[in-house]
Amino acid sequence: MFKNKKTTLILVVIVIALIAVGAWLITKDKDDKTAGTTGSATTSGKGEEKSLSQTFYIYDTVVNIKVFGATVEQKNMDDIQQMLERMDMELSRTKEGGETYAVNQAAGKEAVVVSDETLDVIKQSIQYAKEMDGLFDPTIGPLIDLWNIGSGGDKVPPQAEIDKAKSLTNYKDVEIDEAAKTVKLMKENMVLDLGGIGKGYAADRIADYLKEQGLNSAMINLGGSSIIALGKKPNGTEWNIGLQDPDQSRGTQLGTIKISDEVIDASGVYERYFMQDNIRYHHILDPRTGYPSQNGLKSLTIMSPNATDADALSTGVFLMGIEEGMKYLEALPDDVEAFFITDDNKIYATKGIKERMNLTDPTYSFAE
Repeated sequence: MFKNKKTTLILVVIVIALIAVGAWLITKDKDDKTAGTTGSATTSGKGEEKSLSQTFYIYDTVVNIKVFGATVEQKNMDDIQQMLERMDMELSRTKEGGETYAVNQAAGKEAVVVSDETLDVIKQSIQYAKEMDGLFDPTIGPLIDLWNIGSGGDKVPPQAEIDKAKSLTNYKDVEIDEAAKTVKLMKENMVLDLGGIGKGYAADRIADYLKEQGLNSAMINLGGSSIIALGKKPNGTEWNIGLQDPDQSRGTQLGTIKISDEVIDASGVYERYFMQDNIRYHHILDPRTGYPSQNGLKSLTIMSPNATDADALSTGVFLMGIEEGMKYLEALPDDVEAFFITDDNKIYATKGIKERMNLTDPTYSFAE
C-alpha cells in the first residue's frame, strides 16, 4: 500500500481552512479569495510572487486552491476544474451516468467496464482493505445508506437491517479483471463507496498536474478533510498550521505545527452525528459491528507524503483504536505521523508529532 506510491506533491493555500474533525488547519493570507467559483490572478506588490486562487463546490464540499508562481494562469484552474468534475462523476456512487454508479447498479449481475482512473482507485481501495484487514472497506455503502448519518439519519436502525447491510459489506466480493478493465460486485445490493479515498486521490492527481506545470508552491484544500501543502511559502518559510479543538462547539485552537511538502488528513466524531440515549452515533462506521465506532476517540489526524494514503489511514486506523493503530502506523515503511485525541482530551502522538507540535491549550495534554 505504501511501498509503491508516488510521493505526494504538496500544495498550500494561505486560507483559514477547517478540518471539521480532529484538526483544523489554519493559514492566513489577507489576499486570499474564498467566495465564488471563478479564479482571479493577483500580482502582489513589493516583490511578492504572483498568485492565483479559486474556489469550487464539488464532492459535496467546498474546494479551495491557491497556487503561487510567475507562470500560473487561469488555464491551470480550468484544467483542475475539469479534473475535479471528471473524477466526481466517475467516483460518485449517486451520480447517474457515472462509472461507480453503473458498477453498483450491476451488482450481482454483470461486470462493468471502467476507465483506467476509476480502476486505479478501486484497486487501491481493495489493497488498503487487505492491508488493514477490512477496517477500511470500500463496500461499506449498504451500511452508510442504512444509517444515513449527516443526511437525515437520526436514530439507530433495527438490528436485523444492520445485520443485512453488514452481510453485504465485504471487499473480498469485488471482482476486478485488469485485462478487461472491468469491475463486478458479486452480490446483489452491494454498494461500492469510494468516499474513503476519493478526496485524497483527487488531491494527489491535482498535485501531480501542478508539478508537471512547474508550479511548486500551492495548497489543495478539499473540504478541510484532505489538505496538501506543496513546497514552502513564497518567502521560503514553512506554513504555520493551526490545530483546532475537534469539538466544534469550543472553537479554540489546541496548538500549531509547521509543515512543508506534507498532507494532513483527519477523521473524527464531531463532523456528522446524532445523539440517542446519551450516546453519540457518528459517521465512522465499523464494518465488523455495523455500528459507529465507540472506542473513546474524538479524532485522528494523519500527516503523510501522500493524500490517498492519508485519506484511507484516517478511517482505518481510527477504527483500530490507539494501541493497535499506533503499532500499525509505526510499522509503515513511509514517513507517516499521526496524533489521536481521546474523549478525555489526551493526545497520543507519534514521536515526530510530539517534537513538532506546539501545544497551546491547557485543556489538552500529551499522554505519558
